Amino acid sequence: MRRALDRRSFLRTVAGLSATTVLTPEHVLADPYRPWRRLVLGADPVRIRGRVLAAGRGVAGVRISDGLNVARTDAEGRYEIVTDSSRSLVSCSTPAGYRIGQNPTGTARFYEEVRPGSNGEAEHVFHLERMAASDDEHAMLLLPDVQTQSMWEMERFHEQSVPDVQETVRRLGDTHAFGVACGDIMFDDLSLYPEYERAVERMGIPFFQVVGNHDLDFEGESDEETTATFTRHFGPRYYSFDRGAVRYVVLDDVFYHGTGYIGYLQDEQLRWLRADLEDLEPGAPVIVALHIPVQGTRYTREQMERPTLGGSMTNRDALYRILEPYRAHVLSGHTHENDHNRQGGVHEHVSGTVCGAWWSGPICGDGTPNGYSVYEVRGEEIRWRYKSTGKDVHHQMRAYLPGVDPRAPQELIANVWDADDGWTVDWYEDGQRRGRMARRLGYDPASRAIHAGEDMPPRRAWVDPYPRFLYYAPASPGAREIRVEATDRFGRKYVGVAGPVPTEIQAWDREDGASAGG
Repeated sequence: MRRALDRRSFLRTVAGLSATTVLTPEHVLADPYRPWRRLVLGADPVRIRGRVLAAGRGVAGVRISDGLNVARTDAEGRYEIVTDSSRSLVSCSTPAGYRIGQNPTGTARFYEEVRPGSNGEAEHVFHLERMAASDDEHAMLLLPDVQTQSMWEMERFHEQSVPDVQETVRRLGDTHAFGVACGDIMFDDLSLYPEYERAVERMGIPFFQVVGNHDLDFEGESDEETTATFTRHFGPRYYSFDRGAVRYVVLDDVFYHGTGYIGYLQDEQLRWLRADLEDLEPGAPVIVALHIPVQGTRYTREQMERPTLGGSMTNRDALYRILEPYRAHVLSGHTHENDHNRQGGVHEHVSGTVCGAWWSGPICGDGTPNGYSVYEVRGEEIRWRYKSTGKDVHHQMRAYLPGVDPRAPQELIANVWDADDGWTVDWYEDGQRRGRMARRLGYDPASRAIHAGEDMPPRRAWVDPYPRFLYYAPASPGAREIRVEATDRFGRKYVGVAGPVPTEIQAWDREDGASAGG
């Protein structure tokens, strides 16, 4: 039977280590010949012990982590981690069937600050509350790139996005729901975090946060130091939790190197992720949220040889290998468009953003409306759908009459923003089905109308239209009504009637009149 180290044994073992190593529970209690991980220079060993309780009783099998080691509670809810003083937080992965803890603002609370005593030991007890109903059926709202740079933009978020989320939550009824803000919560001005927290409180569901490249303290001397403000508000940069049958993982793939950033997962995150997932059966559903896309297809659409360092994860193959045994979905934002990609057995979802094209108008650069994604889970079945801000949930496309795009003057065009290879898109003329529309690369006419041009759009003149895959058909000149019917991979049907570029897009309110940089 395993025996916890007593104080004398703990100190004697630590004293026997070199200054470049640190004690871990697995090394001491299970396999003393495993290589030691390196101790952060100047850090001291710390032992964290505690329990996970619900209604005063221990909860078994709960994952506890310092960001590298992953311990699991025993039958009495007890855990022990030996770490070092560079690890400032210890987190508890909320298990399925238990309520998500919250800060007073509504953001998720699953972590505690490590405060060791003079003896190098700390104790933390996590209290869980069992849910009244099962969370096997639940919903997750993914909000990428709120990215407010000013109070004017923050007011937009409060006046438009927050009520829309509230309505989505109301529509979900009794379904257990939570949110994930998928990075770039701010646009460099981190003093606006309290306004985001106020929005979370109003939205009424717990929110987890992902760190983005605009959520950083740029004066930090290392990548780790750039997330100090984010951590102070929201906790660890990476962590996990369970809802129903699904393992949810949040990662930080923004690596800041002093003059810029790249998409990259540091070794300690990869090792932590392996340890966190080791209790899952092959084929289990895993949803990973991070900010910078793993790969995406943007580079192929822009006819580039390879993805950019700041627009993709440079060591993505390592993540693919870890996720290969599971039914994995990776969710991201960052590029302000809707995109789907499949690599290494992983389904990658790049979601349209809350701010659209940086609050320059009501659409992203690819024509996707400002909005967010909604994932609905039943058991192991995962369904998703994009939700346009201010629109009905069935608003899934924009169809344009022939002549709207001068480069395809005879063709009907449809932008079906969340379509992937599991969708079908047909067109009808005066009620009669004419056939399947062809998918090819193009520019959304609405995006060209408000984003193209040296001085356009007025608030962000550096925004340009993005190429994306649109749907085309040779519509008949005499047709009185042309409509498009799209069917998603789950059998849900959506209809759009072809017309010109909507006036509501061209008439976006520019009341502040400022041309913002950045």
